[in-house]
Amino acid sequence: MTSQEISLLPADNNRLSNFCGQLDNNLRQIEKRLQVEIANRGNQFKVTGLDDSVKAACGLMYKLFESTANEQLTAELIHLAMQDASIDLILEGSNLQAEHEVAIKTKIGLIKGRGLNQQAYLRKIVSHDINFGVGPAGTGKTYLAVACAIEALQNEQVRKIILVRPAVEAGEKLGFLPGDMAQKVDPYLRPLYDALYEMLGFERVEKMIDKGIIEIAPLAFMRGRTLNDAFIILDEAQNTTTEQIKMFLTRVGFGSTAVITGDITQIDLPSEKMSGLRHVLEVLKDIEGISFTFFAVRDVVRHPLVQRIVSAYEAYEKKNKAEL
Repeated sequence: MTSQEISLLPADNNRLSNFCGQLDNNLRQIEKRLQVEIANRGNQFKVTGLDDSVKAACGLMYKLFESTANEQLTAELIHLAMQDASIDLILEGSNLQAEHEVAIKTKIGLIKGRGLNQQAYLRKIVSHDINFGVGPAGTGKTYLAVACAIEALQNEQVRKIILVRPAVEAGEKLGFLPGDMAQKVDPYLRPLYDALYEMLGFERVEKMIDKGIIEIAPLAFMRGRTLNDAFIILDEAQNTTTEQIKMFLTRVGFGSTAVITGDITQIDLPSEKMSGLRHVLEVLKDIEGISFTFFAVRDVVRHPLVQRIVSAYEAYEKKNKAEL
């Protein structure tokens, strides 16, 4: 860890207030993206973190403070400034990914990644706006995404959590099911609910759903929306079509984080339809600012038999392909 002190001049209170944002929200946005801590007294700022991250943060802060002479800083402008500075490339070229361990505080205690892949997955979620977690059942893809969502909400980094999942039938014909929309999609969102109940408790989750802080939405109902200041989880993404996942990804707005999880070995779509997840992994593989974490059998953290079952299926499928 290293620290650097900088002075932002001129020491104008109005510009400093513009720079820091209401309740220092602008500083928190920089901290989250760059994995640093920023402390200040007046126009004196101290930035602490890994060396490359501190240098990137200081350079960004100088640039943003200059802009306060002519415009009001917003989350959108800060986000775009970080993109223009290729912040993600700076982070990927540093030792941040190897050294920084993410620990998430929840009601049940600290949640940390088990193994290198889960740790990398958590680091990517807190430093990227769009994240893909792909791999077999039991690797913690959904559970860790929910934990990150809860922490972001509790730290006021987002205003709501949105849980999205396609109906297994892909056509999403939910009208025949009883109840309101949340009740219709309950069976499809059960893994997400289970993680929420475990980390927050049943009563608190139900209250947050009633207040709209946690929103449950079938994928088909996301069309036409723009989701700002939200943590969005699209689970079971292997059962999206190519059109659906494109629609979902283009809903992501400023101040939001999206995590897309799925297992491309368990696709329930009709055979004539291509999995949107399988397609998007190829389309977006070289896009800056999007993270990908691929889990394997060794990352399974459920009952040991689950790992053996997944291995057996992989071996069986490889054998069949070889025979063909």
